[in-house]
Amino acid sequence: MKKLIAPVIIVVVILLLYFVVPKPLEFSPVTSTIILSLIGLALVAMLILTIAGKMIGRRTVFIFIAVALTLPFMMNFKMPIRITPEVQSLYDALEQLPAGSKVLAAYDFDPPSAPELQPMADAFMTYAFKKDLRVIIMGLWPQGPQQAQLSIEAALEDKEVAAKNLQYGVDYVNLGFQAGNEFVIQRMGSAFRGMFARDSKDTPYDDIPLLKGVENFSNIDFVMNFSAGKPGTQEWVQIAVDRFGVTLGAGNTAVQAPGMYPFLKGGQLVGLLGGMSGGAEFELVTGEPGKAAGFMLSQSCAHVVVIAFILIGNVAMLLARKKK
Repeated sequence: MKKLIAPVIIVVVILLLYFVVPKPLEFSPVTSTIILSLIGLALVAMLILTIAGKMIGRRTVFIFIAVALTLPFMMNFKMPIRITPEVQSLYDALEQLPAGSKVLAAYDFDPPSAPELQPMADAFMTYAFKKDLRVIIMGLWPQGPQQAQLSIEAALEDKEVAAKNLQYGVDYVNLGFQAGNEFVIQRMGSAFRGMFARDSKDTPYDDIPLLKGVENFSNIDFVMNFSAGKPGTQEWVQIAVDRFGVTLGAGNTAVQAPGMYPFLKGGQLVGLLGGMSGGAEFELVTGEPGKAAGFMLSQSCAHVVVIAFILIGNVAMLLARKKK
């Protein structure tokens, strides 16, 4: 536990400076570049020391990771982010929706997956409200509708969205969670009302203006699924797309996204947001840089440091074998 004290103190101090101090310390682009270069040189020095036979302790690794994760929050340094085809295709599909289109947003994730999925979900909700799309929210995960409520609150903080004076039940509605996994999707193909007799506020389905005329998927113009596992995008593809022909876009965690590419290549997905990088790309393509874009530098720095220590660790292992 003593080895964790130093990195924990560093993380706490940096986070306090960033989130608590009214005007947090912010490094200029030049200073940020110098700091990143120094971190890189320090990693090279670690490699040289390892080759020289001086092994690096775990405490040093913890400190480097702590610095790489937290220090970029203070850097006024924008990472170049390239918009990938799968993100661009999702944006293009959404752009084709006319105002008033009804979009089903399925939130199939929980708080542990929120660091990756919540930023992209927030960006999607903000975009939908700005484009005057009518959003119907649901979840196959118990905490999904709660995460959706956070997206709504984040979207309503936008000045352009706030000026629209959106009304619950008219511009958006939260149907809540329904147990049953893929059976819920299958039943919705026949009748939404069969699975969601009331919304999350206990309002009867037939008393919600937005749901007038919404019987099944044939009355939905687009489905957007944010998924962290099962049930999630795969079930939406297999049932909603393959059986009922819905137009589906998806946002997945980084570990899950590679498994979705066959659906993307097969045309069953019109677009895909993969992990935090996918969320950052979507924020940029919609012209609203947010949390995901801001966190990319921290994530990238941490990845570089982890890769560097993997290499250093392999060098140490080879040297140890040579000595034996």
